[in-house]
Amino acid sequence: MLTAAAVALAICSPAATEAASWTGKASFYNLKSRTASGGRVGHMTAAHRTLPFGSKVRVTNLSNKRSAVVTVNDRGPFAGGRIIDVSEGAAHALGFRHAGVARVKVEVVSR
Repeated sequence: MLTAAAVALAICSPAATEAASWTGKASFYNLKSRTASGGRVGHMTAAHRTLPFGSKVRVTNLSNKRSAVVTVNDRGPFAGGRIIDVSEGAAHALGFRHAGVARVKVEVVSR
């Protein structure tokens, strides 16, 4: 039987975080109402379908290699073929706000 400390260590270990990565399309949004977590879209927040709220992920724009760490506080994206929606501020930091969509790599930093 695993203790709570062992489970926490396994979740936060480098091997666990390296395994949690995705490559695909990202888009951005600027939601005016509350997010699924009850918060608001912040400067560096994101929506992901399955990661727990509060998770930190590094999003890297594969075309220009710019990256940003964002906090998951919403569910989505709901557009087909997208793996993450980031806030408008994060899209600006990643260099794809004007394009609207970018091919990215998403890596879990912490859960």
